[in-house]
Amino acid sequence: MESSGNEFSTRAVHAGRIDDLNAGSVVNPLFLSTTFERGPEGEVAPKGHLYSRLSNPNRSALEKLLADLEGGHEAFAFSSGMAAVEAVFQTVLKPGDHVLLPDDNYHGVVNLLKTHYPRWNVTYTAVDMSDILKLESAILPETSLIIVETPSNPLLKITDIAAVAKLARARGIMTACDNTWATPYLTRPLEYGIDIVIHSSTKYFGGHSDVLGGALIIGSNANLGSVIRNYQCAAGAVQAPFDCWLLVRSISTMPLRMERQCKSAQLIAEALDKHLGIEKVFYPGLSHHPGHDIASGQMQKGFGGMLSVLVKGGQPEAIKVASALKLFRHATSLGGVESLIEHRLSAEGVNAKSPANLLRISVGIEDPNDLIRDLMQAVG
Repeated sequence: MESSGNEFSTRAVHAGRIDDLNAGSVVNPLFLSTTFERGPEGEVAPKGHLYSRLSNPNRSALEKLLADLEGGHEAFAFSSGMAAVEAVFQTVLKPGDHVLLPDDNYHGVVNLLKTHYPRWNVTYTAVDMSDILKLESAILPETSLIIVETPSNPLLKITDIAAVAKLARARGIMTACDNTWATPYLTRPLEYGIDIVIHSSTKYFGGHSDVLGGALIIGSNANLGSVIRNYQCAAGAVQAPFDCWLLVRSISTMPLRMERQCKSAQLIAEALDKHLGIEKVFYPGLSHHPGHDIASGQMQKGFGGMLSVLVKGGQPEAIKVASALKLFRHATSLGGVESLIEHRLSAEGVNAKSPANLLRISVGIEDPNDLIRDLMQAVG
């Protein structure tokens, strides 16, 4: 994809630019029109757009930007992260297929497979993908899709993306990597051989907890791109123009936010790792993390803004800690400028797998010293 500049932070500002030939505005115009004029002879979409379910200037700008940042050929913006996941399932799977996914994968993906796909005899197996041998042994003749999530949610396991992609390609299996937590600022899965990158753009791309969205990015597989684009247009779970506009605006500052969040998360993980009230810290930036070496190769500028901890004293003590915090908000989601903490088991519902004493932490852009002091007073 063409963009201005070579460095990530420059492309984050310029790759999604719309040239405003009317007013010359520096900020992208917002196109709320649902339909666009034909040409004087009735030509369809003479300026590139016909109807906003099919395409819209703001969505096209966002998709160009996302493809550029992920090093992909084409991107597709959806109304939510789960709408993007559903697009993968609908375009890759067929009746009788089998899916492999991480054993601590985001519970919404598991729920989608468990609740809605048995009618098509689609099955799935959860496996520890930090162990490539376990993954290989779980492959069945009908396996058609492997989903990677690294770091995983919420145990921050690290998967060797290149090893999974190599294994899958040798077996003719499609791969999809959820890159929401790492973002292309840290990791670009397509460069490791992954077929489809998935994002909940609500999180670090949005960065302000005020826009809902999802995205898929693919490499040079034109046939796959055509199938996904046809599904996106036909099914209609597309992202609204204003939400696309918000994301393009927000992505401009994502490199700055991510740099701060990664550095702060590292400091917080190191501080909590020494605290007697904490049983365990899950963060790949810690040298004793089992996936630290792989993460050091895959995550180029840091280890992310997410970590999880096990609080001594079980669930009651974990909830007590979350409730005692002053700066951290006890709320679901992640990736925003404000720091959040969540008792994860409470949020996972019927597919809950998280330890009862686990707190998931999303580090914002506040001063890390203030955040550490807040955590220390809450843990006691």
